[in-house]
Amino acid sequence: MSKFFMLFLSMSMLCSFLYGQTFFELKGIVADENNEPLTGASVFLFPIKKGTVTDAKGNFTIDNLSKGKYELEISFVGYKTLVDTISLTGNKTYNVQLNVSALSLQEIVVTSNYSETRKKEESLNIEIVNDDYLKQNLGGSLMNSLERLPGITSIDIGSGQSKPVIRGLGFNRVVVVENNIKHEAQQWGADHGLEIDQYAVDNIEVIKGPASLMYGSDAIGGIVNITNRKISVNNSFGGTIDLSGKTNNDFLGTSISLYGRKKWFYADVRATIIDYGDYKVPADSVDIYSYRAALYKNHLRNTAGNEKDIHLSFGILQKRYQSKFYVSSVNSKSGFFANAHGLEPRNVDAELHDKSDRDIHYPYQTVNHLKVTNSSNFQWKQLKFDLDLGFQRNFRKEWSQYVNHGYMPPIFPDTLNFNPDLERQFEKYVYSVNLKLSYQWSDKTQFNFGINSEHQDNCIDGRGFIIPAYQLMRIGGFVFAKHSISDKSMVQLGIRYDYGHIITDEYFDWFPSPVVENGSTSMPYLQRAGNIHRSFSNLTWSVGYNYNPGKWSYKANIGKSFRMPIAKELATNGVNYHHFSYEVGKADLSPEISYQLDAGIEYSSEKFAIGITPFLNYFSNYIYLNPSSEHDRLYGNGNQVYFYTQAKVFRHGAEIHAHYELLKSLQFGIIGEYVYSEQLSGEKKGFTLPFSPPPSGIFNIRYHRDKIKFVEQAYISFDYRITAAQNNIVPPEKTTDGYQVINLGLGGDIAVKKQRITISLQIKNLLNTKYFNHTSYYRLINVPEPGRNFIANISIPFSGKIKSK
Repeated sequence: MSKFFMLFLSMSMLCSFLYGQTFFELKGIVADENNEPLTGASVFLFPIKKGTVTDAKGNFTIDNLSKGKYELEISFVGYKTLVDTISLTGNKTYNVQLNVSALSLQEIVVTSNYSETRKKEESLNIEIVNDDYLKQNLGGSLMNSLERLPGITSIDIGSGQSKPVIRGLGFNRVVVVENNIKHEAQQWGADHGLEIDQYAVDNIEVIKGPASLMYGSDAIGGIVNITNRKISVNNSFGGTIDLSGKTNNDFLGTSISLYGRKKWFYADVRATIIDYGDYKVPADSVDIYSYRAALYKNHLRNTAGNEKDIHLSFGILQKRYQSKFYVSSVNSKSGFFANAHGLEPRNVDAELHDKSDRDIHYPYQTVNHLKVTNSSNFQWKQLKFDLDLGFQRNFRKEWSQYVNHGYMPPIFPDTLNFNPDLERQFEKYVYSVNLKLSYQWSDKTQFNFGINSEHQDNCIDGRGFIIPAYQLMRIGGFVFAKHSISDKSMVQLGIRYDYGHIITDEYFDWFPSPVVENGSTSMPYLQRAGNIHRSFSNLTWSVGYNYNPGKWSYKANIGKSFRMPIAKELATNGVNYHHFSYEVGKADLSPEISYQLDAGIEYSSEKFAIGITPFLNYFSNYIYLNPSSEHDRLYGNGNQVYFYTQAKVFRHGAEIHAHYELLKSLQFGIIGEYVYSEQLSGEKKGFTLPFSPPPSGIFNIRYHRDKIKFVEQAYISFDYRITAAQNNIVPPEKTTDGYQVINLGLGGDIAVKKQRITISLQIKNLLNTKYFNHTSYYRLINVPEPGRNFIANISIPFSGKIKSK
C-alpha cells in the first residue's frame, strides 16, 4: 500500500509544478587573467545542477531557467574556482575573469571540471562520478552501478547484494566513507550489500590503491567516498522525485527529496521505497551439490525483497563555521535463493515459492542500519579545523526453518531463550571520531594533521555460529603535506601510525556432542571459539608526485600500508551458506603489510583522450581462505572446509581508458582492466588468489546532442563488454568461460509544460546471454547472471524561491 501512496504523492507534486513558469537565459564569457578566452571551462548552476562548458571563444549559454536565485560555479584546471550568487529576473549576461591558482583546495563540487582537477591533484588513481552518471547506469545495487568504471567490479550474491572490489581486493580491504564517516556494517559477509540508499548519493570518488594514510587500516585496497546533496543557495527550496523500474525482477522504486535554505539554516529530507520480485536467469535449471534444481519460469526462487529508507540532514552555515547533521535509517528485507541456503535442495517446497515471484519465505534476512553523524568545520585565516562524529547501529537477522544437523536435537528445546528459526543475529554498535587540522602555509604549500578513532561492539545470537561476539578499538594519527613545485608539478607525502586492539568472546555450542576419551564417552558443549586478545600497530607512509604539462598528465605514488585481521579471520568456525563452505579461522594471524607503486599517464585534447594507470603490489603476508580436501559432515552440512592462511603475494595490473570524438556529437571509447595475482609462498605457491577478476574491456559508442526535437541533452550509448576466460585459479576453484554482453542506454531532458523531466533508459544484457561472473558466489552452484533487463529512471527536479519579508 505504501508504494502506491508514494507514487500518488509523486504525481500530485509533479502536477503542482507544471504551470505558470517563465524561462530566462544566462550567457557570458569566461576569460583568463590576460582576458584571453578559456575553452572548456565548466559553468554550473545549483541547486538545479544544470551546466555547460565554454566554446572556443569562451562563450557559454544556459537557457530554460526559471526566475529565482542560483549559486553559480565557474571552474577551470589551474584556476581558482569562482562561486557567486546570482538573481534571475530576466535574461542575464555574466562575464568573468578567472585567477591562476597554484594549489587548489579539494572542495566537493559536482562538476565535470572538478573531476579533472581532482585527478590532476591526487597522486593515487581516482575515478569520480555524479548523480547523473548513477542514474544513467542504474544497476541492481549502488556497487553494480559503478562496474563500468575501470578497475571497479563487485562481488555479488543475488540481485541486490553486492560489495565493491577495487583491482581484485574487496570486503575489509576497501573502505566505504559516507559524509566523512567510515561506513561500518558486517563487511565480512558476502550475503548482503551496502546499507546505503543509492538514490541519496550525489557524488562518489573511488580511489584505487592503498589509501590507508588518510583513512586507516582497512583502506589497504582503496576507498569509495560517498557524499550527499550539495547545500542549496540562500532563500531557496526544491527537491527531486525519482521513479525507477526494472523488468527482470519487476523492480519498482520511488524516492522523494525536499530541501530548503533560509539564510544560515538549511534542511534536506528524503524518503525511499523499493520493492522487487525474484530475478530471472537465462536457464531453466541449476546444478547444486550434484542435484539439478528446476527453475520455474526462469525465476531464482525467493530472491525477492524490499527496502524502506529515510534520510534527514540539516545544518548551520556561517562565514567561518559550518555544522552539518545527517540521520539515516535503511531497512531491508531480502530472500535467499531457497535451493542454496542450508536446506537439501530437493527438500525445498517449490510449490510454495513458485506461487508468487514477490513472496519472501524462509530463508531470508532483515537488516536495519541506523546512522547519525555530524561534520563541523571552523576556518580562520590559513587554518581550517574539521571534526566528524558518528554513531552507527547495524542490526541483522537471518531466518530459516530449523533443521537439525550433526548432533543437534531433532526437536528444538523449548528451554532456550531464542527463536528456533533465528539462524543468526548480529548487532553492531560503532562510535567514530575524526579530527583534522589543515594549514595553508602559502599559496604553494598545505599541511594536514589528523586523528581517526573508532570503537566497535558486535553481539551475536541465534542457533547458528560463524563468528564470535567481539569488541574492537582503533586509533591512528597522520601528517600529510602537499607542495606545489610549480604551476605544473606537485609533490605529496605523508606518514601515519595506527594502533588497534580486538577482543573476541568465547563461544560454546548450545547442544552437547559425544566425545570419546580413554574408552569412555562424555557429552560436553563443544567450544567453537576462544577468548582472544590481540593488539596490532604499524607505521605507514606514502610519497606521490604529479606533473601536468598542458595536455599531458603524469603521476606516481609509492607507499606502505597495513591491515589488522578481523574477527572472522581470527575466530570463525562455522558454515558460510553463501560461500558454500565450512570456514575455520586462525588466532595467530599477522597483520597484512602491503607495498604498492601506482602510476598514471594521460593525454587529453579537444577530440581525443587516452590514459593508462598501471600498478605493482607486494603483500608480505596476505590473508585468504584456503580450500582443503576435507568436508565437515557433522557440523558443516557436508561442505568443504576452508582454513584462513597467509602467503606472500605479488600483484600487478593496469586500467586503460580512451575516447575519440569522430564528430561533434559522436564519440568512440574504450575501457579496459587487467589484474594478475600470484602466491609466492605457502601451500598454493604459484597459484593466483580466489575470485580474481578476469581481464575485461568495454567498447563504447555514444551519440549526444544538445537538442533532438523536444529532447534536450539527448544521448544514445552502446556498450560491448568483452570478458576473458579466467583460467588462473586456486584449486579446487573452477575456471570460468569468457563472455560478451551488449548494453544499451538512451535518455535526455523533456519539458512538459515548462517542467523539466530527466529520463534514462537502459537495456542490460540485450541478447539475453547466459554467462557466469567469476567474482559471483552464485557461480559456485552454476547460477548464471541475470538475463535481459529493461531499466527506466525518471527524475523530476523542482525548485523555488523563499520570499523574504
